[in-house]
Amino acid sequence: MKNLLITGGAGFIGSHVVRLFVNKYSNYKIINLDLLTYAGNLENIKDIENADNYKFVKGDICDAEFILELFQKENITDVIHLAAESHVDRSISDPFSFVKTNVFGTVTLLNAAAKCWKKNLSNHIFYHVSTDEVYGSLGEEGFFLESTPYDPQSPYSASKASSDHFVRAWANTYNLQVKISNCSNNYGPNQFPEKLLPLMINNIKNNKPLPVYGQGENIRDWLFVVDHARAIDDIFHMGNIGETYNVGGFNEWKNIDIVKLLCTLMDKKLGRPEGESAKLITYVTDRAGHDHRYAIDASKIKNELGWEPSLQFEEGMKKTVDWYLEHPNWLEHVTSGQYKDYYKKTYLVK
Repeated sequence: MKNLLITGGAGFIGSHVVRLFVNKYSNYKIINLDLLTYAGNLENIKDIENADNYKFVKGDICDAEFILELFQKENITDVIHLAAESHVDRSISDPFSFVKTNVFGTVTLLNAAAKCWKKNLSNHIFYHVSTDEVYGSLGEEGFFLESTPYDPQSPYSASKASSDHFVRAWANTYNLQVKISNCSNNYGPNQFPEKLLPLMINNIKNNKPLPVYGQGENIRDWLFVVDHARAIDDIFHMGNIGETYNVGGFNEWKNIDIVKLLCTLMDKKLGRPEGESAKLITYVTDRAGHDHRYAIDASKIKNELGWEPSLQFEEGMKKTVDWYLEHPNWLEHVTSGQYKDYYKKTYLVK
């Protein structure tokens, strides 16, 4: 029996992790902690909200007193920490929010875990989910390894790099049993439409311009979000204590090529003439400090834990496009802010 705290479980990646664990591990109690800021949406997980082994708690990971009380009240045995500010553009305009949530929030959780588990640390796991952006930017060749030195280039990646260091510091200083994973770009259902794929899908659907930074030559490695959730499951249950695992899709694409692929898929789905949506592509001034290329070497998790992506990228993209087109209400609620009403209706009126 585990009382597993998953932070950020109403967000994009977190909601898929919560769903997987609730459905797969009926003997675990899953406590989903989320502050429900702009990207936290309980509509993402309404299919499991009445499960016997699930509980949602609204709260701030930066509130030390609240977090300590939560650990004690729910007898938290393990943590999978996903809660984070994650959009690079927002970090450029508001870096302090990223320092607060990603650094201070992580330390708050670490501190509560060390206090509550100190009598028997070996029975508890603190698993911190991070990003490949902590490694900086690659040239045309090479891959990020778990041993690659950190070289963050944005306030977002710097805040995540800092949080990774604090997790390792708590392992060394307080003997906390930790695991870390650094993942490449995720795509799939339920992603907040400020990120590249849902933004483009929504704009194509509504015949709005498709803003592409610079010339769209920046390269990213892409992974379907359900495969990331599977990787988190494997690392939590089978990964070695104190280890870092890089998680990637073995799947590099230039941003402009992804946008063009989306245009082609959307033209077919919407019954438009081929090439019609591509006319919406608009090149805009490049993002400050825009990293050129990320590429993950995921050999370690594949060789040690047997994990690998289950979907080819084109198949995953078709599934993603289909999901957004089949869930217009979700997109409408997110873009209008109506998704915030779901919490009030579901949790405050009862």
